[in-house]
Amino acid sequence: MKDLPWHSKTILALAAFLPVFFLIAALGTKIGIWGWQIGLLALTMGGGFLLAAGLALVSLVSLVLVLLKKPRNNTRAGIALSGVVVAGAVLITFGSMASTAQDNPIHDVATDTANPPAFSQATMAAREKSGANPLNDYQTPLSEIPLFAEVSPSLAVRSHAQIITDIYPTLRPLPLGRATAQAGAAAVAAAMDDLGFKNIRIDSEAGIVEGVAETRWFGFRDDVVARIGANQIDFRSVSRVGQSDLGANAKRIEALRAATSVRLGGN
Repeated sequence: MKDLPWHSKTILALAAFLPVFFLIAALGTKIGIWGWQIGLLALTMGGGFLLAAGLALVSLVSLVLVLLKKPRNNTRAGIALSGVVVAGAVLITFGSMASTAQDNPIHDVATDTANPPAFSQATMAAREKSGANPLNDYQTPLSEIPLFAEVSPSLAVRSHAQIITDIYPTLRPLPLGRATAQAGAAAVAAAMDDLGFKNIRIDSEAGIVEGVAETRWFGFRDDVVARIGANQIDFRSVSRVGQSDLGANAKRIEALRAATSVRLGGN
């Protein structure tokens, strides 16, 4: 280590620090040291990008210096190449996330876009207490919703209902088949428990089952509700913060629907 030049030492230090930095950013958000804007946007996306870009730059400079010096030092060349690979992987991940966010511009998804399942007063109170995004009418164009004020013109004229229909065409209600509404509610609650949801509640009178899904690293919370009708179960999943959900809510509905179907015997 003492024999390594400054650029090789810098590469090793940055490569070792990057995962620690991302871990601190995520867990700090999860336990409430700072808000998601700092943890995700400022630290992970902002600081993380700068660190990865710095690692890429130093690694490329190091690689050039190593290749120009004779005889070539394979250890130093390996360190430089490793730095390029690590930095490239991080930057590609950021690019993929940006592309995924563009492909999934909203964070409120339901299987019934004409009449999405409604949350209970308790859930709405919890959302308000946490400073969550307000729920929006599914027929309102995004241009009329403050959170989406800066989306592209082509997206601004579309509503939640149109976006869900276009982007998530496979989302659909779950038929109850021969199961009763009571059995359907129990199946949803059990499926939510299987998937690790928290605060699961059944309101038989309102015909809804609710739960909270929490992401592992950042601790982002998404509210989920299932409405048990006479013939089918409709699902809705809504993030509390952020603009894009990176497709997480649609995937969650698909998983919950599948798990509920298994509980109902494949209906």
